[in-house]
Amino acid sequence: MSRSGQCGYVCSVPRPRLPRAVVRAGALTVAAPFAVAAALIVTDAVKKYRRDTTEVKFPHLPPLDGEVAGTRTRLFTYGEDLYADMLAAIRGAQHTIMLESYIWKGDAIGAEFKDALIEAADRGVSVYVIFDGFANLVVPREFLQFPERVHVLRYPAFRPGLLTLNVRHSGRDHRKILVVDDEIGFVGGYNIGSLYATDWRDTHLRLEGPAVWDLRNAFVDFWNSTRRSHLPVLPDPGSDLWEPHIRPARNAPGHLLFPIRGIYLQAIDRAQSHIYITQAYFIPDHEILDALLAAARRGVDVRVIVPENSNHVVTDWLSRGFYSSLLAGGVTIWLFQDAMVHAKTATIDGVWTTIGTANIDRLSLSGNYEINMEIYDEGLAAQMERVFESDLSNCRELTAEEWEERGRVARISERVLAPLRPLM
Repeated sequence: MSRSGQCGYVCSVPRPRLPRAVVRAGALTVAAPFAVAAALIVTDAVKKYRRDTTEVKFPHLPPLDGEVAGTRTRLFTYGEDLYADMLAAIRGAQHTIMLESYIWKGDAIGAEFKDALIEAADRGVSVYVIFDGFANLVVPREFLQFPERVHVLRYPAFRPGLLTLNVRHSGRDHRKILVVDDEIGFVGGYNIGSLYATDWRDTHLRLEGPAVWDLRNAFVDFWNSTRRSHLPVLPDPGSDLWEPHIRPARNAPGHLLFPIRGIYLQAIDRAQSHIYITQAYFIPDHEILDALLAAARRGVDVRVIVPENSNHVVTDWLSRGFYSSLLAGGVTIWLFQDAMVHAKTATIDGVWTTIGTANIDRLSLSGNYEINMEIYDEGLAAQMERVFESDLSNCRELTAEEWEERGRVARISERVLAPLRPLM
């Protein structure tokens, strides 16, 4: 037998045990944010259940037409207008339809889209569909089953990173894309469902012309890299278009590509006059927060519209954790009233605009598959400023004085929930 020191034989040295009080304190620290989040979710659900189901009304503009570098554009701020245009494009398809949606409700609007796609396949159109499995867990499985002539890719509901809370390996396919005949494309924040047609304020963009290739390419790349063997490979033609005035930024966590955060930072750093941001879920990281505060310090008019009460109460509270810094730094916060604003847009200095699917939070900027169009055009920026002004008419400004008067429970809850920010 081997010997060790004066023990005579190899000694087993016991590991020091942490005091029981320290272990309990650590467990409470980890559990507290989740406990507070659970309490908020239950309380919010009860409030929504008791709330009167009155008709939701908010200002919105008719579709706004324009042109950017040879591509015709149409800006949508109301779901009914958008869905009518999307369905018309699907029903007029001659060759191919590529539809990708994060959420696809099994309601009347959802069924209308499903029927239109099947009818297109019946007349010989090649139809390809992608939807996110996790986002549609509450949708009856049979609703999202299609005839074999419709090619369907269901992005897996559960991914391995979920167990380790790694957003890069657990994020979702959060994109919303429609491409018809490689000639007409749609991208933006709208999912598919009756709720979004009339009750949510969102923003979507239609493209017709050369820039549609970018949306097609985004769909094809995701399809070919994610498809299973029973699904066909889509052709991946190149393009001779190099147009810097309208181009996509595509987050692809599986390939370590995260350009959307970069386009925001570059545009914010360039701002001289004004920054208008509209976000459903606003949880900026330190770099974006610092860039916004630096812009405000140099005299830029920085305004952020968020819902006063979104459909995710925990996200609301996490967002509020930044309000003190933003308000103290000269950023104005505008709370959208009596409806959910779900847009993911920004426009800066009357020249730069982004419209897409990504929120300013860690999940969108480093975890999900996302796509935002980056557009440098005064005409479209002017339209986006009209949209922003319309939305402001349905907002109330949150003042620093009002925010400082919030109660002690709210302040404590904000601090306790802060560790959850990297997960959202």
